[in-house]
Amino acid sequence: MQSEISMTVVKPLHRTRKKNRAGLKYFLIAIPFSVFVFAFSYVPLFGWIFSFYDYNPALKFSQLHFLGFDNFVKIYAERSEVFRILRNTLAMSFLNLIFAPLPLIVAIMLNEIKSSKFRKWIQTSTTLPHFISWIVVFSLSFSIFSTSGLYYTLLKNLHLSVPVIGLLGNNDAAWFFHLGLGIWKSLGWGVIIYIATIAGIDAGLYEAARIDGASKFGLMRHITLPGLAPTFFVLLLLSVSNLLNNGFDQYFVFYNSLVADKVEVLDYYVYKTGWIINDYSYATVLGMLKSIISIILLFSVNYLSKKTRGESLV
Repeated sequence: MQSEISMTVVKPLHRTRKKNRAGLKYFLIAIPFSVFVFAFSYVPLFGWIFSFYDYNPALKFSQLHFLGFDNFVKIYAERSEVFRILRNTLAMSFLNLIFAPLPLIVAIMLNEIKSSKFRKWIQTSTTLPHFISWIVVFSLSFSIFSTSGLYYTLLKNLHLSVPVIGLLGNNDAAWFFHLGLGIWKSLGWGVIIYIATIAGIDAGLYEAARIDGASKFGLMRHITLPGLAPTFFVLLLLSVSNLLNNGFDQYFVFYNSLVADKVEVLDYYVYKTGWIINDYSYATVLGMLKSIISIILLFSVNYLSKKTRGESLV
């Protein structure tokens, strides 16, 4: 009797210790990533204090001239320039939102391909651009779309009309050109997310629908699309919360004086203000307001998600 009681006590203790060891192992694995996030996402927030000073790297903090809210007032003084930057930023963001369903559509089409080799080839070829540096993308674009590139050389050889300005310097087509590059580079990565979601849909639902006589379009409409909808709306709402985040690399490498009016987005403008004009304090203000607005947008779409879907994002 005593041995049975001791066994019942030892087993829970053994399970608890095993669970604690596993939890400690996962905690140790998470430490480097937590330190990385803290160092690069939270420590820089202390630099926001420089928005209230006339920052000069050569001076100590005690020697800096206090400006108060002068840098914030400067945004209103230069509102025409700020509105131009916001126009470019929001235009590129809304264009990307319009094409947000494209990875979902491609994922559904890939899922219907019977040949596994052909499906893997398409998935690999569309995902590969995601891992290519924007500098390499610029080199490829320059070799194809510059006035001496492959595309315009082909037009000349075919005796067709050749534009005087190449596509890389076409201000009117700048938004759509960069939209196409962004879709080409990110499409495959988005498809992977939806393919993984499709793989998680219960196969029994498809079998039951086929027995009931559902066609391929019926399966997609009544099973695949509803299964992908939660993932799509989460990604869409996260994209809405990142309306002011267009990225920096793409617009930095493709920037030139001919398309500066259209490709100068907020991230590039903060870089130019801080490192080219050397107005570090004003650049800090712009970056700070961008972060605050992004946080407001995040919590707004989170509230919208709670009201419409009953689920929270954060």
